[in-house]
Amino acid sequence: MYKIPDSFNSLESGSAARGRGPLMRGFEDADAMVAALEPSYPVYCLRPHVLAENARRFIEGFPGRVMYAVKCNPHPAVLHHLFEAGIEHFDTASLPEIAQVREAHPAAETYFMHPVKSRAALLSAAEVYDVRHYVIDHAEELTKILEAVGRRDIAVLVRLSTPGGNALFELSAKFGAPPAEAAELLRAVHEAGLETGLAFHVGSQCGEPAAWRTALDLAAQVIGAAGVPIHYLDVGGGFPAAYANHAVPPLEDFFAVIRDGLRDMPIGPDCIVMCEPGRAMVADAMSLVVQIQLRKGNALYINDGIFHSLSEPAVADVQLPARLIRPGGDVAPGMTDFTIFGPTCDSTDVLPHAIALPADAGEGDWIELGQIGAYSNSMATRFNGFSSETFVSVEAPAFLPVQGA
Repeated sequence: MYKIPDSFNSLESGSAARGRGPLMRGFEDADAMVAALEPSYPVYCLRPHVLAENARRFIEGFPGRVMYAVKCNPHPAVLHHLFEAGIEHFDTASLPEIAQVREAHPAAETYFMHPVKSRAALLSAAEVYDVRHYVIDHAEELTKILEAVGRRDIAVLVRLSTPGGNALFELSAKFGAPPAEAAELLRAVHEAGLETGLAFHVGSQCGEPAAWRTALDLAAQVIGAAGVPIHYLDVGGGFPAAYANHAVPPLEDFFAVIRDGLRDMPIGPDCIVMCEPGRAMVADAMSLVVQIQLRKGNALYINDGIFHSLSEPAVADVQLPARLIRPGGDVAPGMTDFTIFGPTCDSTDVLPHAIALPADAGEGDWIELGQIGAYSNSMATRFNGFSSETFVSVEAPAFLPVQGA
């Protein structure tokens, strides 16, 4: 049986409590954590109550089944709190992700949503973890599944290529079958005796609800051309978070457009509609506390950077809210824009946006960076020997940008 690497369960305590969720220290807020620990290392501050609230919004607002995209933040505590909040379905892209979810939460259901999979991974997913849902965008991938899985009580969803719609990352350039080919694949899945499904993804951090309507209209044409029953319709992820430099409509606007578009879909009442949010589920549920190690003029050198927790600001050009923490010390009036450098020897290890902090910020002060829950710890490397591994829980509200600032 595939075993989870120990690194998945390593927390500050060094272990996870199976069945009770991972152990971690709790604090009222980041200030209390800094006062208690005085950390010289980066610290992730997880907000379980924000995870629960985000899960509730999706479960109550989305017209169908809600899967969480594990790749966005696979920390055991994140998965635990989402599962406790009612998220029982998980979008997984690899055998380690499937193993992590199923071994920690045997009652959860995982979906092998990567369009390209190895035969060994398919075999283990089916035999060890009883995975029943798979995605393809090419005929040879269907042949691979039929030969490697060797069972017919499964569902295969065809991923459709759709037009981009104001998304930070357009995803159809890599995955997705053109409409005519998608219709042929649906017929092939049906003829193989499998449950059929259609899936699409409008792009990561998509700020345009109409993109889902465009994709649904295209999906309706493909379903009509295929002429086979559709058991699953996956409208993908892409639901955005509201960053300071990326204003987006309320989440409920996206649900309303999807709900309206479903009325015209040629699917029966037994078709299961699904979505796979990642960023919108977890971005606001975690902040990061870093420490300033040196000040050079208006440049600050901190102990985390773009090769570790802060790749999203560099890759996706998202601007994170920031504030200074100095327990028991007075802060000078006035704010200064600082350039922020990470800890590695690489000159590209610098945040793309200046951060406004009190003018006397300097060595030994801490900075809390908000909205770090998406694509932070999941993207971190150990480049130059630096790493960010400590997690605590905090009761404070989500650390969000000041409206109108």
